Amino acid sequence: MSTTAPPLDADLVAGLRRLKLAAMRQLAPELLITAKTQRWSPEEVLRALVEAEITARDASNERARLKAAGFPVLKTIEEFDVAASIPAPTWAYLTSLEWLSAKENLALIGPAGTGKSHTLIALGHAAVTAGHRVRYLTAADLVETLYRGLADNTVGRVIETLLRNELVLVDEVGFAPLDDTGAQLLFRFVAAAYERRSLGIASHHSFEDWGRFLPEHTTAVSMLDRLLHHATTVVTNGQSYRMLQARQRRGGEHLTH
Repeated sequence: MSTTAPPLDADLVAGLRRLKLAAMRQLAPELLITAKTQRWSPEEVLRALVEAEITARDASNERARLKAAGFPVLKTIEEFDVAASIPAPTWAYLTSLEWLSAKENLALIGPAGTGKSHTLIALGHAAVTAGHRVRYLTAADLVETLYRGLADNTVGRVIETLLRNELVLVDEVGFAPLDDTGAQLLFRFVAAAYERRSLGIASHHSFEDWGRFLPEHTTAVSMLDRLLHHATTVVTNGQSYRMLQARQRRGGEHLTH
């Protein structure tokens, strides 16, 4: 019959609280009983407590990074069937996150519903799990954020704050046209990130068509020059996953890629 472990002495509790060792404080009473029963050495007791604290802090830090990333939904690389959109060697490279360490970029181009957003979020989630700081925004949100910085003359500070993240994911690039100011702000952000941080972007538009939402051809060329200099480009294609799932839910024709 199990018994409740006696609490730690008050001075130990106070010391662990002051040192912010919450996991040790919580685990120690039960662990000390186990240690006495199994005759652990002092080193084994200390190792178990330290490992528990490290594990708890790692989990807490990961939760904080995940919250700060701002993903609209949670997607993982295990959930994504890449067979129709991304060649296996490319996917292996992307999921290795080596491109992130090398400060390279990722460009996903393709029709709606072919997995671009899922890929961005899933790779971002993998980066968070690996210990990296990540930020996800739509292009509209990014430009709006930069516009607010323009209004109070803090654009540079806003950009530097975003670039504290090792990976910035910009989804829905070109979803809506930009005016001259918006295009220049977006270019300023891309130029600031160049060879300093990794960017992941997703767009419905092929690179040749970026002039459709960027008012100046030279801005489009200059932006693409920096985005693609060190980048992996993936062109997604095939049936829209969302349309496929909707038809399957309705019991319609089963489509294959």
